Amino acid sequence: MDTTQRTDQQRSADRRRRELLEAADRVVLRDGPQASMNAIAAEAGITKPILYRHFGDKGGLYAALAKRHTDALLDSLRAALDAPADRRERVEATLDTYLAAIEARPQVYRFLMHPAEGGQPGDAGFDVGKHSAPLLRRMGEELAQVIEERLDLGPGGQQLARVWGHGIVGMMHAAGDWWLGERPCSRAELVRSLADLLWGRLATVGDRLGGPGF
Repeated sequence: MDTTQRTDQQRSADRRRRELLEAADRVVLRDGPQASMNAIAAEAGITKPILYRHFGDKGGLYAALAKRHTDALLDSLRAALDAPADRRERVEATLDTYLAAIEARPQVYRFLMHPAEGGQPGDAGFDVGKHSAPLLRRMGEELAQVIEERLDLGPGGQQLARVWGHGIVGMMHAAGDWWLGERPCSRAELVRSLADLLWGRLATVGDRLGGPGF
């Protein structure tokens, strides 16, 4: 098999994988945590064994969907952090970006962060509870890297950046989860309150010399 043929086959496989993920997204938007392999296969117009062939099992499909949505969210958060505004405005914009994302697609959020409730044994839904921690840890590490690159935290800065990164992500996740379920206040009010909580040390620490600024 020559290189051109292998490349064409890879492109075809990648395209088919994207199509299957888009079908899975449509089911998740409709069914949330109750999305099943049967429903996704039906949406894609294929049999379940073919779906397994592409992703291995439910965990493999979940991981692919999680990466797809987490990548998109992280891109949006980076854009908010890079916006031409003062630090307080960027902090608020980053918090708002996260909350806006879970508000806009609550079923996707629940699929990624909550196990199916009341499902039947077998293929009733995805048991995703055990997978949510790695997603949050990935976001925490990404934010820690941003903080370390942009802020002058002095001796022990790398460890402090990781503490802040994971702490901020945990705060956003817990507060956002509560807010999405109860809607006790507007999104803008929640953003301001969370920014107030974060602002003490963030207001005083300097930018890293030569870095992009925070």
